[in-house]
Amino acid sequence: MRRALTFPACGLLALFCLSGLASQPAAALPAFADVRRDYVPSDATLLARDGQVLQRLRIDKSVRRLAWTPLAEISPALVRAVIVSEDKRFMEHDGVDWRAAGNAAWGNFWGKRTRGASTLTMQLVGLLDEDGQRRGRRSFLAKLSQTAAAIRLEAAWSKRQIVEAYLNLVPFRGELQGVGAMSQQLFGKWPHGLDERESALAAALLRSPNAPSDLVARRACNLLREMAREGECPSLPGFARTALSGSARIQDDGTPQRAPHLARKLLDTPGQALRSSLDYSLQGFARESLRRHLGSLRQQNAEDGAVVVLDNASGEILAWIGSSGDLSSAAEVDGVTALRQAGSTLKPFLYALAFETRTLTPASLIEDAPLTLDTGNGLYAPQ
Repeated sequence: MRRALTFPACGLLALFCLSGLASQPAAALPAFADVRRDYVPSDATLLARDGQVLQRLRIDKSVRRLAWTPLAEISPALVRAVIVSEDKRFMEHDGVDWRAAGNAAWGNFWGKRTRGASTLTMQLVGLLDEDGQRRGRRSFLAKLSQTAAAIRLEAAWSKRQIVEAYLNLVPFRGELQGVGAMSQQLFGKWPHGLDERESALAAALLRSPNAPSDLVARRACNLLREMAREGECPSLPGFARTALSGSARIQDDGTPQRAPHLARKLLDTPGQALRSSLDYSLQGFARESLRRHLGSLRQQNAEDGAVVVLDNASGEILAWIGSSGDLSSAAEVDGVTALRQAGSTLKPFLYALAFETRTLTPASLIEDAPLTLDTGNGLYAPQ
C-alpha cells in the first residue's frame, strides 16, 4: 500500500537535499570585493584634467542608485532596525534561522499565516541572483538552493560584509535602490545621520516597498515598540506621509557642479568617470568671471553668455561654460554650441582681426547708431 509522505519525512528530505546542495563548490557566489567593484551607480562623473570632480550627471533613469555606502557610514540605528525587522537572530545563525524556518513550516502545515523565515543572508543571495529574481523562481528546489547558497555565503563573507552589501543592493521604495538613495530621497540626509524614527520607517519599507504610508507607519511603530522606542509612534503617520510623498530631495553632496553642459555632451554610461581636458580652477574662474560681467550689464538686460577657453598651442579646451546658470531664463541651453546668425558668428573673428591689424583695441568705442543700407533691392535697416 502506498503511503503519503508525512511532514517530518518532508523535513528530513529537505535537510538531506540541503546538505547535498550546501556541499557543492561556491564558484557561483561572488566575493564581497567583486560585488562592491561591480556595483554601478546611476550617475556618471566628469573629471578635470587633474582628476578633480567637475560634474555628476544621472544617466540611468530606471533606478536611483548613489555611490556605494560603506557600513561605517551607515547609522547604527538603521542597522539595528533592519536586523530587528528582518532577521532577529542574524548574529547567531549560519545563514539559515532554523528556528524561524521550523515555525514557518509548522504554521504552513496547519494553514496558519506566519512570518517569513528568510534571513538577511538569504535575501542577499536573492539580490545577487538577478537572473533568478527576473524569472521569479519560487519552486521548492529553488528555495533549497537559495538556502544552501546562504550557508556558503556566510562561510565566505563576514557578517559586516553581508549587512553592508544588503543595505546597498536592496530596493526601498519605487526607483530607490540602496541606503544612499533612500536616505537622501526620503529624509534629505546621508545614511550616517538617520535616527531611530527614520530608521524604523526605512526598515518597514523592506517587506513592502510601495505600501501606503499609513501601513508603513503602523509597521514602523510596531518595530519601534520592539526596540523600546514607542514614544516615537504618535508622530509617525504624518512623518511617513511627508517622507514618502515622492518629492525629490537628493541633496548636494558638496561636489561642484561646474560643467553641466559639457557633461551632458560627453557622459552616456552609468558609473562612468571620464577625464576631460578642462582645468578645474580655470573652469571655476571662467564661470565667476562671466557672472560678474553679466552683473555689470544688468541694466542693458544682458542675462546670459557662454565662454570657451582654448590652449593656443595644443588646441585643448580648458574651460567650457554653456550659460550663466541661474541668471539665465534658458540655463539648459548650451550657448557654446547653440546656432547663431551669421553676423553674430563672425563678430569674434572680425574683432580679433581688427585687434591683430591694430585697427581697434579692446578700449575702442564703436558707434552703434541706427543705420540704413541700400542693398539694391531696397533698404536694410538692422536693429
